[in-house]
Amino acid sequence: MLVIKRKGERFTVRAAGVCVREDHVLLQTAEGIDFWVLPGGRGEMDEPTAVTVQREMREEAGLEVAVGDLLWVMENFFSYEGRSFHELGFYYQMALPTSFPPPQVQPEFTGMEGDKPLLFRWVPLAEVERLRLYPSYFRQALRELPTAPVHVVHHDVDD
Repeated sequence: MLVIKRKGERFTVRAAGVCVREDHVLLQTAEGIDFWVLPGGRGEMDEPTAVTVQREMREEAGLEVAVGDLLWVMENFFSYEGRSFHELGFYYQMALPTSFPPPQVQPEFTGMEGDKPLLFRWVPLAEVERLRLYPSYFRQALRELPTAPVHVVHHDVDD
């Protein structure tokens, strides 16, 4: 896992997938947290970030996904559990297998991160702005995906 730690501060590299299907976006949360994120995780040394997305979805959801274009590169600054984070995030278009049930048939499914249960949910795009989704930038940005990669510097504050 690519993390640099220094007295209450963390620098991390994260890669995630943006999967939009039938006007729904796939989000994930974990037991014990009260917010949502785009599915993905921390990168490993010598691992391209697109491969990170594939590996995380395989490990956590048991799915082989297709990773497409890079949509956003984000420098995200936030606090979590008393620590200051500087997260470098790579957000890609992502497609689940075509055999995977659509949102109306299977609106949510479970996965695991180690021994921690995960919940994946298809959320209507029209409802995303009302969720505790982090980085909060995506509450608006997911409405219209960029046609070329966008660099974002974002400071999240508690809401």
